[in-house]
Amino acid sequence: MGEAPVIYVENLKDRFSDGFNLRFKGFETSIDVGDKTFVIGSNNNDSISSIEVQIYDKSKGKWVIPTVLGTEPKRYEGHSAILLNEDRIMVITWGSTPDDCIWFLEVDTEYVKQQKKASGTEVVAWSKGVRGDAEKPVVISGPSGVGKGTLINMLMKEFPTMFGFSVSHTTRAPRSMEKNGVHYHFTERSIMEKDIKDGKFLEFASVHGNLYGTSTEAVEAVADSGKRCILDIDVQGAKSVRASSLDAVFIFISPPSVAKLEERLHLRGTETQEQIQKRLRNAKAEIEQGKSSGIFDHILCNDHLEKCYDDLKKLLGLDGTTSTNPKPSSKGINLPSKHAASKINNKILIKSETPGSGNPSKNSIVLDVSLLKGGAPSRTRGLNVYAVDPNPFSDSLNGIHKLS
Repeated sequence: MGEAPVIYVENLKDRFSDGFNLRFKGFETSIDVGDKTFVIGSNNNDSISSIEVQIYDKSKGKWVIPTVLGTEPKRYEGHSAILLNEDRIMVITWGSTPDDCIWFLEVDTEYVKQQKKASGTEVVAWSKGVRGDAEKPVVISGPSGVGKGTLINMLMKEFPTMFGFSVSHTTRAPRSMEKNGVHYHFTERSIMEKDIKDGKFLEFASVHGNLYGTSTEAVEAVADSGKRCILDIDVQGAKSVRASSLDAVFIFISPPSVAKLEERLHLRGTETQEQIQKRLRNAKAEIEQGKSSGIFDHILCNDHLEKCYDDLKKLLGLDGTTSTNPKPSSKGINLPSKHAASKINNKILIKSETPGSGNPSKNSIVLDVSLLKGGAPSRTRGLNVYAVDPNPFSDSLNGIHKLS
């Protein structure tokens, strides 16, 4: 397979006959995917750009302004773009921080197809590129009183640096001593409703007139910190997460019997008889869904707490064996401020020039994209990055020489 160059277009209006007035005032790139041209443009403001996307449908001879989902790249100095395959474009931004310079614009992935079908409009979606991989989040559900909170607390106590909780969003006002971003992400209802519509929430519910929910970004933030995210949610929430694009492990904690669950609720002494009966009615429905709906990968019976906890650890690979799942890298990518990128098979070669000399730099950077996982509205993980000596490069990367 030959080298696929990045396409730079300085005046896209001249390229098309309909005279469409492009809004971009800065740098643009153009990528052809099938019968569509995706134009990624940067609007400059004090030499710093924000990014926008437009589509030219060659079969209809029309321009389309798509709905843009996901968290878009932060402001930057410039960018290059290259087609990875027929469903996504890699965008490399200049003047960004090392952990914020690789992005993917999804144009025909499964997530984008679903959003197009749901909205009836053209859709594209951004996903941030991250080095390395992360362990799957863990969704734990079960009826009230089954002991799932106790099991999670035991897990967090024994492995304090391994697991973390996502911070939920809510539209209610913060109470005294509550801190934004710590106890909840406090937000406006209109903002949260828009984010829900844009597919940024894994699950949500209305409680006493306020919205509560778990965003994809909150779960990804835990993975970015090097921890495995635990989601303690009800069965309906788990059902929503299962229907999302999040690749997680789903575990249902079941009581040995409804009678045993009722006994535990009475022993807690925190609710009236009426409240206990309501919880039992809900529990029966949750147990039925948990065991028969196909939502959950594993069902654990919490008859004896210590045994159930041991079984939970085994499911999570914590029974004395070492997990083989790679962890996300805390290192970003130090890209040159100006560069050219080209694609050879599943590798992106980034070449730079020594400032002021016009000569190639001693080293180049390779982005290996052969093991990409995930995607919008989450992160795209699995990037492998290394420096190389550019001299062995010819028409392929067969003779690639990694630098130590």
